[in-house]
Amino acid sequence: MPVTWQSYLVVFLAAFTISSIAVPLARKLAFKLGAVDEPDPRKVHTKIMPRLGGLAIFAGFVCAAGWAVQAQGPYLGIIIGGSIVFLVGVLDDVYGLSPWAKLAGQVVAAAAAVYFGVAVHFVTNPFDGLVYLGKLSIPLTVLWIVGVTNAVNLVDGLDGLAAGVSGIAALAMGTIALQHGQVPAALMCLAVVGATLGFLPYNFHPARIFMGDAGALFLGFVLACLSVVGLAKSAAVISLFVPIVVLGIPVFDTFFAIIRRMNKKMPIFAPDKNHLHHRLMALGFSHRQSVLIIYGISVLFGGAAVALTYVTSPKAMLILAVLLVLVVIGASRVGVVNPPEVKHKPQVYTDIHG
Repeated sequence: MPVTWQSYLVVFLAAFTISSIAVPLARKLAFKLGAVDEPDPRKVHTKIMPRLGGLAIFAGFVCAAGWAVQAQGPYLGIIIGGSIVFLVGVLDDVYGLSPWAKLAGQVVAAAAAVYFGVAVHFVTNPFDGLVYLGKLSIPLTVLWIVGVTNAVNLVDGLDGLAAGVSGIAALAMGTIALQHGQVPAALMCLAVVGATLGFLPYNFHPARIFMGDAGALFLGFVLACLSVVGLAKSAAVISLFVPIVVLGIPVFDTFFAIIRRMNKKMPIFAPDKNHLHHRLMALGFSHRQSVLIIYGISVLFGGAAVALTYVTSPKAMLILAVLLVLVVIGASRVGVVNPPEVKHKPQVYTDIHG
């Protein structure tokens, strides 16, 4: 079907409306299934919270995106794989799955997306030409999808954080995809924006529902796949870095977490309380202030990613260099790499899931 500006508006409004309507239904279902987060001394919330809000995001996205792109090729793979990872998240929210079971489900979902054509076949060589991945294409694509899926899940630590960051990233992705002529990818990105905005009024602090793993894993999976089909198809040198920049918050937060745990000789999958949102609150910022600060950083990353696609390579490399310096300085100041030692019992900010 021909795509006009009205098509984009319809996709956004459909995702927004369906997500908004589905949230109260998701709350009732969460209580009925026992998918709730109960308060305890380690947690900030003081009442039982439903954690199946991802159902609303999933419904809004699938209905709007499925209609917009007619679910063919790699876009069908995104919907099928997204459905698999969403079900994995639901099972975890209701019953609690082992980390290995969740990882296995994510790999199956990523493999389904790859089967339908979501794959990185080459990367640009910053010095000259292209590097074709050949047989490495499938494992590297699966690694990227699973990595980003879990990175977004790690960001889901404060009310409204993962939904807002994902919506901002999707808006930047959609802008870049549209510039590259990837109209279906742009429509899917707009469906993500609509679905997250429909959910946010119920999820922003103080939240009435959490998105749970069903929502966080689903958003991470969809963003990872869209970054492949919408951003990684260009032969321009800078296209190698655009997906990393546009997903800057989850990617860099996860990267610094790995470095931090290696420095402390901890397993890289071991949880800690030194993610960006933890450190901002430890510095004295309120719940809402911390979320809004990270929103602002996400806008900076998204704007930089869009700018990279509009400028020449030398200017793009300068933008990347400045951005990298800011990231390193900011990470050092906030303490996400080498957090200060706490000599007294700290206030715990973990499990404030959004």
